[in-house]
Amino acid sequence: MTGTVSAEIPVSADSRPRHVAIIMDGNNRWAKARRLKGVAGHKAGVDAVRAVVETCAREGVEVLTLFAFSSENWRRPKDEVSALMKLFLFALEREVRKLHRNDIRLRIIGDRSAFSASLREHMAAAEELTRNNSRMTLVIAANYGGHWDITQATRKVAEQVRSGQLAPSDITDDLIQQHLSIGDLPMPDLMIRTAGEQRISNFMLWHLAYTELYFSPVYWPDFQQEEMLKALQAYAGRQRRFGQTDDQIAAKAVQQ
Repeated sequence: MTGTVSAEIPVSADSRPRHVAIIMDGNNRWAKARRLKGVAGHKAGVDAVRAVVETCAREGVEVLTLFAFSSENWRRPKDEVSALMKLFLFALEREVRKLHRNDIRLRIIGDRSAFSASLREHMAAAEELTRNNSRMTLVIAANYGGHWDITQATRKVAEQVRSGQLAPSDITDDLIQQHLSIGDLPMPDLMIRTAGEQRISNFMLWHLAYTELYFSPVYWPDFQQEEMLKALQAYAGRQRRFGQTDDQIAAKAVQQ
């Protein structure tokens, strides 16, 4: 599952996605509908994370990426951000052991510099504990933005050009992709966003070029096993074209 991944368009697609990416939206609205504080929605959202991780692992998904905290989320009220950081730390302390027991590897992507030293230490420890697990890779995007990811990848390539390791003519799609946060993992096949919103909100901008999109009206805390299976079933019924015509797709199906 690791190694160099090409930026070329895939020639075929399985009915089961290898990589599912999710924008977990609707925690605050879920809480508001129940006259609860926003943090209650985020806590309930942790239960949904657990259910979705279990479902994806059972269904054979190789990579599950969850958009936990965007680089824009720092603009939220300070008390909400503080509660989210505490919840993140709690989840790292409690949930990571369960991931490890279930042979799930954890990776965390995003700019960690804004997090506390304690949280950064727990992130590193969680990744180290699970680094050799192979059943599924769970990627948590925290303080992550698609613009940031492309910028940091481009900066690394620019540094290689400046040092003489690369010539400008050596720069390709594949090279840039290799320097993205998860450049060694398969591109997302399916992107899910909950709570009825239909936008990608600066999430994995490079990666979603040919990804199938699925928008659910369900708030994230209620997006449990049944809803995840609905999304997987919807994906299985789609025909991924990758820019090809019906005749080209039919011809490849016959060849297989």
